[in-house]
Amino acid sequence: MEPILEITHVSKTYGKKEALKDVSLKIEPGKVVGLLGPNGSGKSTLIKLINGLLQPTDGQILVAGQALGIETKKMISYLPERTYLNEWMKVKDLLGFFSDFYEDFDIEKARQMLATLKIDEDSKLKTLSKGTKEKVQLILVMSRKAKLYVLDEPIGGVDPAARDYILNTIIKNYSEESSVIIATHLIQEVENICDDIIFLGYGEVRLQGNVDDIRQEKGQSIDALFREVFRC
Repeated sequence: MEPILEITHVSKTYGKKEALKDVSLKIEPGKVVGLLGPNGSGKSTLIKLINGLLQPTDGQILVAGQALGIETKKMISYLPERTYLNEWMKVKDLLGFFSDFYEDFDIEKARQMLATLKIDEDSKLKTLSKGTKEKVQLILVMSRKAKLYVLDEPIGGVDPAARDYILNTIIKNYSEESSVIIATHLIQEVENICDDIIFLGYGEVRLQGNVDDIRQEKGQSIDALFREVFRC
């Protein structure tokens, strides 16, 4: 089966600084993949490259076998670390915006999730708590029928109850034909929902593979292994 994402010998430099160094990896369909690394490891740079927001200095990135471009952007649903939604908009306005902008947006699915959480569509974003805003943004992103969902720190800065909901929403709302990348430094929170993990440190892939295989081989949790590899 063709990989959803294939990154081959990708490097990214900013002047003399190497943000990514010869990164190669593949992500197969139907996987939840943890992109794990400390701050400054290159996670955000890699995510921006996948989304076409930056161009690699060297190497190639393919999404569903296609080079990055307009068509691949249609296949990716991206949750940035910082919200880009306008605070003055009502939730129902955001539903309309996503419905108009994305052909694959399932507005009924989004409405069902909002109703489950008792989030009023007439509420303005600025009146919602941080955790509720995070949920609204995730609902919008996960209501697309994308091939690849790229989530940058989706559980950072929210309370444990909100984290549980966010992680459950991720698990329930992707298909066997799509995959999810979760970039985070909160290893304990995502370890049990990930099929595969990628350790990224100082712009290099330090470890990658199946979670169960790595736990069995190393004899410890992914969180403990992360702390060992990065000495945190």
